[in-house]
Amino acid sequence: MPSAIETPEDKPTKLVVTVDKPIPLEFDMGNLVCFDTNPLDPETYKTDREACLNAVIREGAQALINQVLTALTLKSTADGVFAELPEPVTPLPREKAIPKPREPTKWELFAKKKGITDKPRDGKLVYDEEKQEWVPKWGYKGKNKEVENQWLVEIDDTKKTEDGDEVNPRKLSRDERKRNIKLNERQQKKNAQRSDAVLGAKKGGVEKRRK
Repeated sequence: MPSAIETPEDKPTKLVVTVDKPIPLEFDMGNLVCFDTNPLDPETYKTDREACLNAVIREGAQALINQVLTALTLKSTADGVFAELPEPVTPLPREKAIPKPREPTKWELFAKKKGITDKPRDGKLVYDEEKQEWVPKWGYKGKNKEVENQWLVEIDDTKKTEDGDEVNPRKLSRDERKRNIKLNERQQKKNAQRSDAVLGAKKGGVEKRRK
């Protein structure tokens, strides 16, 4: 079967990569756009509008690619070649409106009028230097669980178990927290028993006086 012979007319036309315009193009490389203020050719636009617009678009894209390759800093990494973009200079419209500030509540208005401020250091909160915020001392996300929640902890070589094994700081902190919980529960039970005894003694004294 004879093979088709490629003629010069079948070969794709090689487009030029240089773009020369009477009015220089303006670039905003931060947004990867270029602006062409040159007027369109009226005859070409009238006879073949699609071809005229496509030619202008191709020249603009080619000029933008040339600018990326010549004016920007290129870096080669394992994932490919990247170009560092500068800060954008063209302001672009937001996709959504700017959020409106939240209206203050009645309590916030009253507190502002009376000069009342929050007191985060009332004994229940403690300032976390790493998170730069106030966190609870105990309970959910409490500061007392800080060691237990760390993914990496330092082992103290001076602390050993009875078997000579290294002490796990997470387990040590957990055991200490559970021990404190039990101590608090026992103390609360004693306080309740003491309170019941006092109430019982007062009740007994009232019954004796009635007799």
